[in-house]
Amino acid sequence: MEIIGRLTADAIIATVAGNKQVVNFSIAVNDYYRTKGSAETKKLTTYISCAYWISTKVADLLKKGTLVQVDGRIGINAYSVAGEPRAKITLHVNKIKIYPVKSSPAAAPVVAGATAPADDLPF
Repeated sequence: MEIIGRLTADAIIATVAGNKQVVNFSIAVNDYYRTKGSAETKKLTTYISCAYWISTKVADLLKKGTLVQVDGRIGINAYSVAGEPRAKITLHVNKIKIYPVKSSPAAAPVVAGATAPADDLPF
């Protein structure tokens, strides 16, 4: 799955069992729509928790408000709070593309993660 959104907070590096490290961050994805027969535009925001296991070096670049494109495998974590059922969307990220700030249009996006060379395409 490929998702584009903005970070809701700075990324955090967590150490889990076996001294493995993971970069945890959350992105917000905005969608705008109008209901039939209405001129009013409504905004729907979806928050997605992300986990990046490949390298912790990218955490320095993942700051609140940064626009990113993430590719990975999606999952849902179900839990309850005070007896109320809850769910959280989690993306296990394989690749991150960090888009430059608008004030520096000449800057190219930074890509973290494995990418296949063009010669390996099946067609």
